[in-house]
Amino acid sequence: MGSHVSKQVERRKSIQTEKKVLFDMKQSNGSEYPGSDYHPSDRKNWMSGLNPDKVQINQIVWPGTHDSATNKIGFPFVTRPFAQCQSLSIYQQLVTGARVLDIRVQEDRRVCHGILVTYSVDIVIEHVKKFLSETHSEVIILEIRTEFGHDDPPDFDKYLEDQLGEYLIQQDDQVFGKKISELLPKRVICVWKPRKSPQPKAGGLLWNSGHLKDNWIDTDLPSTKFENNMKHLGELQPVTSRKFFYRVENTVTPQADNPILCVKPVTDRIRPYARVFISQCFSQNIVDRLQIFSTDFIDGDFVDACAGLTKARSEGKA
Repeated sequence: MGSHVSKQVERRKSIQTEKKVLFDMKQSNGSEYPGSDYHPSDRKNWMSGLNPDKVQINQIVWPGTHDSATNKIGFPFVTRPFAQCQSLSIYQQLVTGARVLDIRVQEDRRVCHGILVTYSVDIVIEHVKKFLSETHSEVIILEIRTEFGHDDPPDFDKYLEDQLGEYLIQQDDQVFGKKISELLPKRVICVWKPRKSPQPKAGGLLWNSGHLKDNWIDTDLPSTKFENNMKHLGELQPVTSRKFFYRVENTVTPQADNPILCVKPVTDRIRPYARVFISQCFSQNIVDRLQIFSTDFIDGDFVDACAGLTKARSEGKA
């Protein structure tokens, strides 16, 4: 019992120390960078506002959401706080400016996060199509994967093609160097990551797992995650030399050996430091590697941070 208490005391000290590291970094180095003062007048159409004839796909800093479809997961006030990573619906996230969705499914096509489940993926598709019908030049990366420990939904590739076919951007490495306007009216890059079923084939309507990569660091320590994100990003080639999307997740995750297991208070240890991360990318000369930047509980400021850097890139300022 005593050793357990001692361990928890040390854990709390580590967390407080790491929170202070990020706070001090923000105080001393700031969170400004080329484009940081930009705020889209219409986040629902922020890509359109940057001129689709001018912006290349590999210039976009894509604001994404982590565990996107968890706004209604589990039971309110009981299990939901342990698995909810977003409070907004899929449609609301897209209207707020999110352009990358992270959807986890199980065999019956219901969205899940670990053992907790929520609505059918049909709801996700419905919200995506509603948003697409109301906009004209916004491009979305829709990543759908079978959650760890679950089986793939049967014939799920056919389901996605049937539901989104008119919007799907064909898997093609040339897409990265194209301007948004060159892809229209197609609007969705759909990455399907099954666990056991065959991966999508080259040239098809769906993209395979090799086209969206990340280095997930499972920790609740904020500066540890921040520094590891920076390290892995620095090991990559610039976006202009890559034929895959790379995601950095500005999140930390509750750990079983820590008494605080609710997502919100844990992920809030790092969530306010998204702009600091971008600023540090400039300081370390690796901002040309940043591409997808994801968060829990997305808000307008996070979107503005990504849109501003995208604007700076399109103007040759970053």
